[in-house]
Amino acid sequence: MAHFVIVGILVIVMTVLTYLGLDAAGLAKQMHPVAASAQAAPIDQLWHWEIIVISFLLSLIVVPMIYSLVVFRQKKGEMKDGEHFEGNTNLEIAWTVVPLITVVIFAYLGAYSLGEVRRVDPNAMVVNVKAQQFSWTFEYPEYGFITTELYLPVDRQVVLKMEAVDVIHSFWVPEFRVKQDVVPGRITEYRITPSLEGSYKVRCAELCGTSHAYMEAPVVIVSSEDYADWTVAQIKIAEESKTPDGQGKLLATKNGCIGCHSADGSAMTGPTWFGLYGSDVKLADGSTVVADDAFIAESILEPTVKIVEGFPPVMPPYALSDEEISYLIAYIKTLK
Repeated sequence: MAHFVIVGILVIVMTVLTYLGLDAAGLAKQMHPVAASAQAAPIDQLWHWEIIVISFLLSLIVVPMIYSLVVFRQKKGEMKDGEHFEGNTNLEIAWTVVPLITVVIFAYLGAYSLGEVRRVDPNAMVVNVKAQQFSWTFEYPEYGFITTELYLPVDRQVVLKMEAVDVIHSFWVPEFRVKQDVVPGRITEYRITPSLEGSYKVRCAELCGTSHAYMEAPVVIVSSEDYADWTVAQIKIAEESKTPDGQGKLLATKNGCIGCHSADGSAMTGPTWFGLYGSDVKLADGSTVVADDAFIAESILEPTVKIVEGFPPVMPPYALSDEEISYLIAYIKTLK
C-alpha cells in the first residue's frame, strides 16, 4: 500500500511540474496569440484542460515505470523469481472506467466549444469573401463596395460567406482561433465576433500554390463609430470609381489581379503594372513586344501564349468582356 501512496504523490508532483514546464515553454498559454474574438475563449479553455490531462497521462506512465525500475529492480546476488501475479480486477476496472469518463467529459467540452463557435446571431452582418491565388477580396453587400482589407466592428457577429475561385484555400486569423476551408464551387460560412480592437492578418492555411506564403490581407477591428466612418469613406471611393480607370481598379481588386501584379513596381508573382503600358516587354522566348492594348488583352484572355521573361506561366485565363478589359487597360495606363 505504501508503494501506491508514494507513486500517487509522485504522479501528482510530476503532473504539476510537467504542466509548468509546458507553460514555460509556451505550449500551454504563454505563446498563444492574443484572443481577439468571443469564440477564442471556449477554444482556449478546452486547450488548457487538454494540456492538464496530457501532463497527467504522461506522469501516470513515466512515474510508475521509473519507480518500478528503481525500487523493484533485481538486487545484486538475488536469484529467486519475483512474486507471481494473476491480475488485479479493481485496477482493470479502474483503467477502463476512468478513461471512458474522461473521454465523455471531453466530448461534452468539445461539443460545447463547437456550439459556442457556431452560435448564430440573427443580427450578424454579412461579408462575402473571395479567395484565389494569391489574394483575398471582401465584398460588403449592405453597402455595395469591395475592398482588399477586412474591416469589422468590435462586439458584433459577422458571417463571412466564402468562396474560392480556383483551388482550396483556408481562412485563418490566429487571434480569432477559428479556421475554415474555402472550397471552389460552394459557399462556406465562418462566424466570428471580434472582441478586441486592433490590426491583424488573415492568412491562407492551405497550401495553394507558389505564392501561398504571401496570401495575406489586413484585418482591422474598430469601434462601431469608426466602422461607420470607414463605410462612409468606402462608399465615397466607390462612387468616385465610376470612371473607366476607376472601374478597372475595382475589377483588379474584385478579380484578385492585385494578388499577383503590383501597382507600385514592387516584385510579386506576376509582372508589375507600374509603367507597363507602352513599355518594351521581353518574353521568355527571347523576343520583345510592346505592352499595348492588344498585348494586355491577350495576356488576360490567353496568358500562356506570351510568357514574360522571369515569370512562371501560372496565371489562369479570365473570361472578361471587351468592356471590362478596356477598363483594366485604362487603369493600367494611369500607373506611371
